[in-house]
Amino acid sequence: MDVGERLKVIRKQKGLSQRELAKRAGVTNSTISMIEKNSVSPSVGSLKKVLQGIPMSLVEFFAEDTETDASQPVIYSPDEFMDLSVNEVSMKLVGKAYGRRALAFMIETYEPGSDTGTDLYVHEGEEAGLVVSGRFELTVGTEVYELKTGDAYYFDSTRPHRFRNPFSEPCQIVSATTPANF
Repeated sequence: MDVGERLKVIRKQKGLSQRELAKRAGVTNSTISMIEKNSVSPSVGSLKKVLQGIPMSLVEFFAEDTETDASQPVIYSPDEFMDLSVNEVSMKLVGKAYGRRALAFMIETYEPGSDTGTDLYVHEGEEAGLVVSGRFELTVGTEVYELKTGDAYYFDSTRPHRFRNPFSEPCQIVSATTPANF
């Protein structure tokens, strides 16, 4: 997906100028312009911050036209996952066609050196996950935790948090967040 073009289309649909979106999101006007021109690739945290000015979740941003039909699928193959990836952080949402989502269930891959951005983010709800392979650092509040294969986490998402892989091998996590406004 062309993140810059998608942001531009959504911003215009909402009747927002670049300046107004920047003001609402607490970023500079040039930040919005550079993202829309694809001059920079925003981190997950930066994109979430910009989308808060619309307001819109990452799931809504990356969703094209998802079904809300009563005949929802039960089984999803990997090619049916919604791609929420930003830069070196791969996030695949399971159940993209599920319209009344209360939970975001994802498979996340953090390449070596990747992270969700220098800004810690905060949102309503809870997060939980299991490290399927590799290692990563989880920052929650002022504490930094190193998790490895088999370790799990669960925390209140109103606490500032960040995910980072400073290690030499990729890390894969299976995670869930509530509410589904990631």
